[in-house]
Amino acid sequence: MRTTRLLIRLTFYYLALSALMLVAALLYRPIVHFLPIGGVEALLTAPVEGALGSPRIGNAQISNFGESLMWLITAIAGSFIAALPVSWTYMEVRDRRDYDQSLVHTIILMPMIVTSIVIVVHNSLALAFSLAGIAASVRFRNALKSPGDALFILLAIGIGLAAGIGAVELAIVMSIAFNYAFLILWITNYGGRKGVPRYLRKNEGPDSGSDDPREAAGAESAA
Repeated sequence: MRTTRLLIRLTFYYLALSALMLVAALLYRPIVHFLPIGGVEALLTAPVEGALGSPRIGNAQISNFGESLMWLITAIAGSFIAALPVSWTYMEVRDRRDYDQSLVHTIILMPMIVTSIVIVVHNSLALAFSLAGIAASVRFRNALKSPGDALFILLAIGIGLAAGIGAVELAIVMSIAFNYAFLILWITNYGGRKGVPRYLRKNEGPDSGSDDPREAAGAESAA
């Protein structure tokens, strides 16, 4: 089954990522001090500084250009690493008739863009208002085909925000929780009722073949 292979693929991906992070920390322990991690702790323990107070991103230990460059690269790469398996889930569960390749690209690229934006506007109210004005002037005409698609977009934004404030670990946890929870709901068809069509592709069938009965009928007639 496709779902089983996807679950194995996701599990292997997250385990390999965890092992890689552990090896990097063991080989060079100081790297932990200036990587974009620990932002969750800062959010949960930092004192409230008023309505306009901003969280402190995890860059207090950066002391030179090389470390700052590594921080930026790791933050953006971390958002990509966390978003990539989310795109696998979307590609697996989406019905072929409603499949949107541009949404796949959006899921992967949006977190990196949001990460960069958060770093730029951090601690700058003027830049934040400028960004809001720029975003308001851009019109997006691509309507989502399902409320479920909005979940992928919201998660992509959340991953980017987490990585931008130096909480890559939160971005990865969000990715893990979403993928496994979404797949469990999809496999079990939770909330479904008899006679009501699923809003996503059915969890059945071999790797090859069309999800659209009209395409299958056309193929048979051509044969």
